[in-house]
Amino acid sequence: MSNETDFWNALDPDLLGRMTSRREALSRAGGMAGTLALASVPVALAATASSAFAQSIPQDVVDVLNFALTLEYLENEFYLGGLQASGLIPAADRSIFETIQDHEQAHVDFLLQTLGDAAVEKPDFDFTAGGAFAPFQDYGQFRLLSQAFEDTGVRAYKGQAPALVGTGGVLEAALTIHSVEARHAARVRTLNGRQGWIPDAQPDAPDAVAAVYAGEDRSSHLGVQVAEVTNVGTTGITEGWDEPLTMEEVLAIAGPFIQA
Repeated sequence: MSNETDFWNALDPDLLGRMTSRREALSRAGGMAGTLALASVPVALAATASSAFAQSIPQDVVDVLNFALTLEYLENEFYLGGLQASGLIPAADRSIFETIQDHEQAHVDFLLQTLGDAAVEKPDFDFTAGGAFAPFQDYGQFRLLSQAFEDTGVRAYKGQAPALVGTGGVLEAALTIHSVEARHAARVRTLNGRQGWIPDAQPDAPDAVAAVYAGEDRSSHLGVQVAEVTNVGTTGITEGWDEPLTMEEVLAIAGPFIQA
């Protein structure tokens, strides 16, 4: 594709219209579904905190790792579904998604082993988000959601990093996963004909995935107006920084795909 906008233009306009028209409803459902799907985590952990690991670190850190595990479950299940869908992924691209799925599976297995009895169970997923998407029938839709999930994952890990400060090996392990998720995101973005980095807040993205990029147009950091100290331009500044997402913001994005 010749430029980034070509990717969105190539999507089925009828399906894209249904996605956009459902944005507000999905946003509300997202917050509710995500909350319902993960609201039981603290209760479940309290009942199963018999593992040595759960007993050795603060509960809020266990909760963060279970949040990460749920996102890894989602990504891994999504790629498994795509790889199992007959004729969906072209042969030229298949190895890319096989590799990414291998990484996501490894992340799931690692977090399960680390959390032991404190690991939250895998929820059920609906990758149509109630009929708004058709990722296992439409390769463009599959790539769209892959990009959205990977870009969200990068920002989600970044958002939870402050909660892991002082945890030593836990923070280091999370950051090693975070960097690989960023590599996934860059690879899928280039596969979609987009830049590997995120300019501005992706103003050409459909409304249905706009929340993934909200805040990426920020140009002030640590109180410094970056445009006043460099001449690279606003777009270059936004490309040079990735912004974190809060847990609530991530749940609003992922919620429609998680069945309570």
